[in-house]
Amino acid sequence: METILVVDDEKNYPLILSAVLEEEGFEAIAAHSGPEALQILDQSDVDLVLTDMRMPEMDGIELLQRIKEKDPDLPVIMMTAHGTVEKAVEAMQKGAYNYILKPFDNEQLVVYVNKAITMYKMIKENRQLRNAIETRYSFGNLIGKSKAMQDVFDTIRKVAPATATVLIEGESGTGKELVAKSIHFNSPRRNKPFVAVNCSALAENLLESELFGHERGAFTGAVARKKGRFELADGGTLFLDEIGELSPKLQVKLLRVLQEKVIERVGGIKPIAVDLRLIAATNKSLKKEIQAGRFREDLFYRLNVVHLVLPPLRERLEDIRPLVAHFIKKYTSERNSEIAVTHVDQEVERLFFDYNWPGNVRELENVIERAMVMCPSSVIQLSDLPKDFRENVYKATHLRLENLPADANLYETLAHVEKSLIIQALQKANWVQSHAARILGIGKSGLNQKIKKYGLDVRPPERR
Repeated sequence: METILVVDDEKNYPLILSAVLEEEGFEAIAAHSGPEALQILDQSDVDLVLTDMRMPEMDGIELLQRIKEKDPDLPVIMMTAHGTVEKAVEAMQKGAYNYILKPFDNEQLVVYVNKAITMYKMIKENRQLRNAIETRYSFGNLIGKSKAMQDVFDTIRKVAPATATVLIEGESGTGKELVAKSIHFNSPRRNKPFVAVNCSALAENLLESELFGHERGAFTGAVARKKGRFELADGGTLFLDEIGELSPKLQVKLLRVLQEKVIERVGGIKPIAVDLRLIAATNKSLKKEIQAGRFREDLFYRLNVVHLVLPPLRERLEDIRPLVAHFIKKYTSERNSEIAVTHVDQEVERLFFDYNWPGNVRELENVIERAMVMCPSSVIQLSDLPKDFRENVYKATHLRLENLPADANLYETLAHVEKSLIIQALQKANWVQSHAARILGIGKSGLNQKIKKYGLDVRPPERR
């Protein structure tokens, strides 16, 4: 039930109006002065304020201003006599939803009230949705305690308030779109659209129309004018995923947009100004694409104002535990079971640390989601994991002795095995040698001797 605050210094008027509103299904609260109304607003949730214009101590204009300081979206309807219409217009300019002249018809009042309530309800729903989205894409939901991910978070914090173009590089499944959304929803553009396009998902002609829009009759099947993603993202952020797949023609058109901030629809001749932030992502090395003649160097430098690299999961194994906990929590609500899953078995965790994760975080999420469906208890066991995943883990973690020469002797074979186990332990320990030594069950000095023996590069990947 919506609550309406009725404010009027006349003793009986608020009571009469409250009775009218309660007959229409609203809850009404009466106040006889501006200060009393403000006190009620501090203590109660109100959906509409209906206030008289002329009151002693604090008039309707001042009350309106005080209300808007508390909640700019809360609708206020002013009640005014004929002699204060100019004041009512002033109130509208200062944010009042509407005004109604005394004496008024009750039916007219109810119409005004219903419209204002409906508008405020939509505003609140949008506010809740926006808050939910912002919470989802806050830094707290980008999971990672590793130094590599902390560096990513630090870059997001610095770049989010700016308007600079961002280029995100990383393997498939590392969370490039999630990072792009985090930048958007932590920026001044958060209330404007976030529009995403996968450049590899459409053929060139379809992608051109999708990005730039088209005029009626621009090509066969263009029966009406259509706005493209650039126009739809105006004021907000456009995320172009797999930017390395753009054709040479579209690379030229994108370069013009970045340089001149205008687009032209397919089949159109009128330049259309656009104000947006561009975030691009790729799982390729654009520098290698430039060397191969497949990507424009001038476009690369336009995109690469801020460069952000997402590390693969195999290079940040210490993030596996918090990621697993996050995904278990995420999919708990989808379990049709009274038994809540709390964690994974030690054998499962060991398997996760041994695996190379070619599909990165996306693959880990998929494994947990499927395991949550199959798990009959509170702990995910090996038997709950997808069969194809277990087979892939075995293949990936099995020592590849086939890489040895056919005539390798026992000494060479054992050296290969020992070297492989050391590298695996260092990866699990995030390249901390004392931790790796404990995993291997040897002393740190013994590990150092073996590292020197095999000439291993034990620096973290980001320092190489």
